Amino acid sequence: MGCAACVARVESALKTTRGVSRAQVSLASNSAQVDYDPSVTSPGQLQQAVREAGYDLIVDGSDDEAESSAEIARQDAWRVLKQDTILACVLAGLVMLLGMGFRDFPFKGYVLWALATPVVCWCGRRFFQAGFPAVRHGSANMDTLVALSVSISYLFSIFNLLFPAVWISRGMEPHLYFESATMIVAFILIGRLLEERAKHSTTAAIRALMGLQPKAPSAWPGEDLLVRPGERLAVDGVVVEGGSYVDESMLTGEPVPALKQPGARVYAGTINQNGAMTVRVEKVGGDTLLSAIIRMVRDAQGSKAPIQRTVDRIAAVFVPVIIGVSLLTLLVWCLLGEVTMGLLAMVAVLVIACPCSLGLATPTAIIAGIGKGASQGILIKDAESLQTARRIDAVVLDKTGTLTEGKPSVVESVWDPEDAAGLRDVLYSLEHRSDHPLAASVCASLQGCDLLDVDGFETVLGKGIQGRVGGTMFYVGNKEFLHEVHPEGIPDGTSPMVADCIGPWVEAGYTIILLFDAEKVYAVLALADDLKDSSVLAVRQLQSMGLAVHMLTGDNEAAARRTADQTGITSVRAGVLPQDKALYVKELQASGKRVAMVGDGINDSAALAQADLGVAMGGGSDIAIDTAQVTIVSSDLSKLADLVRLSRRTVVVIRENLFWAFCYNVLAVPVAAGVLYPWTGRLLSPMLAAACMALSSVCVVTNSLRLRK
Repeated sequence: MGCAACVARVESALKTTRGVSRAQVSLASNSAQVDYDPSVTSPGQLQQAVREAGYDLIVDGSDDEAESSAEIARQDAWRVLKQDTILACVLAGLVMLLGMGFRDFPFKGYVLWALATPVVCWCGRRFFQAGFPAVRHGSANMDTLVALSVSISYLFSIFNLLFPAVWISRGMEPHLYFESATMIVAFILIGRLLEERAKHSTTAAIRALMGLQPKAPSAWPGEDLLVRPGERLAVDGVVVEGGSYVDESMLTGEPVPALKQPGARVYAGTINQNGAMTVRVEKVGGDTLLSAIIRMVRDAQGSKAPIQRTVDRIAAVFVPVIIGVSLLTLLVWCLLGEVTMGLLAMVAVLVIACPCSLGLATPTAIIAGIGKGASQGILIKDAESLQTARRIDAVVLDKTGTLTEGKPSVVESVWDPEDAAGLRDVLYSLEHRSDHPLAASVCASLQGCDLLDVDGFETVLGKGIQGRVGGTMFYVGNKEFLHEVHPEGIPDGTSPMVADCIGPWVEAGYTIILLFDAEKVYAVLALADDLKDSSVLAVRQLQSMGLAVHMLTGDNEAAARRTADQTGITSVRAGVLPQDKALYVKELQASGKRVAMVGDGINDSAALAQADLGVAMGGGSDIAIDTAQVTIVSSDLSKLADLVRLSRRTVVVIRENLFWAFCYNVLAVPVAAGVLYPWTGRLLSPMLAAACMALSSVCVVTNSLRLRK
């Protein structure tokens, strides 16, 4: 495809095929995304529809196979384009040198004709192959304009060479314009070459991700796989033995290797650095996280931003309008008695008009922006989400797993001083038998303790556990469990050190675990879900960008207030249910806010769907990730500010591209038509028009590439 009119033609061919419900075509990535009913149509029929429109579609096998075939086709096309450009430049240079640098010599016109013919008919064949069939199919594109302009210059020159008497008899000199025809082809081919090279750079992110895909392993889900130092993991799984530091920068954007010990998750494409470890395979091939990321980035880069729809409507009528303007230009000059000048002005108008720059303005910026986000561990599902992020003015944050680690740990503990060591063994032995989520955190804080025999172990739902150790019945649980065993409250025999800290810790928002028996409380432990290292900085960054930050949590008021105080969030609502989160988002939207919801759990999915922009933490549930428009792979909240900045920069670049593309055409077309001739006495040369047209497309793509910096 050469321009936005080509995109419109291909898109129309796909959309009018039976069984197709949606089709999106991208000029920047030369790709199409199609939703279709396989019982009505097939990839082969879609391919035929595109071929009938004058183009071709690669549908070989799976996505990866099609992408591989497309890359081979692009490389072949690039090689042919480069060869044609070099040949056109050499021959066009000779035509210019002989035509304008030498006086007349015998058969000069025929020599120029001989040199120009390979440039027009061979090097410029792509313009005729794509341009004229488009007219036959009821449309026109950039290639149509180039083919018309080159044909007029070339055929007019041949006519003047073979039949000079027609003009001499009318007192006019029969000029030759072979240099114009050849230089138009040469300049536009140079522009295409530079444009393709720049477009290739915008898709570097997806190619880099695909390059990380390891060869398919022989292991299957459920099997154990030994991963040696220096190896790239080929599967997603869980470490069951050994440990190492793993470079996950390609997924998370974080340069510091992550420590992986038994129980830790590892992902395909990451690199094991310095230790052997055994991994239990969970996902392979197309089911891995890396494959999902590649699909997401590929789909996102092929999607269209809302602003692109306006450009598409303009592009659909652009080429016919330009052809009309060129004919009007010729008519006006002919009425003024200047047929030759009219033909030159007509050719200049056809050449200088540039739907290429219009067609590339938005998609190249979108591809570069989404690719930049992917390299930073920010996965954006589509172009609309990228454009939406800049308009956000309120951010709603879930607490657990978003602001905090989501894994409570023991932060404080007080023990009866009489038998602390023995009591630690008792607590460890009881918690070791519990399957409560907090039990693992308590056991982790008691590493090195001895495991004792426990008789009559029992779980008291919602309150705690109990069991007999050494003939004494011990209880472990919350304050409600304590009051159930001791209705009178804290037993009198409890050490003041233990009793005095219970109330303040509850008020501070800690989760309290008590160890007691029938006589007294022996220990009190305070557990808290620690803030992520990046949370405080992330909230400050969002607030400094003018965003109002809110926090929602199902936790109690004290725990919520503690987290809010640590992060500097003033708008907090605690004890909310999943449906309450969605209602809160709706309330903000009703007040005129554009809301981003950030969460990681199934309970956040309704709010993620309700928000203008749903952002899921990469370590969260699959449902939350599927519901959200953006996924932060590393679960680092500071990436949210990066997303907003990236969105703002991308939209600025899109607007710059569109401004210059429109401005270029609004100014260039009248100049090419000759509106300045009465003041300057000169017409714009078709050769200079071709150079300007090529340069406009290259400038648009190059401007988009700034997003990669």
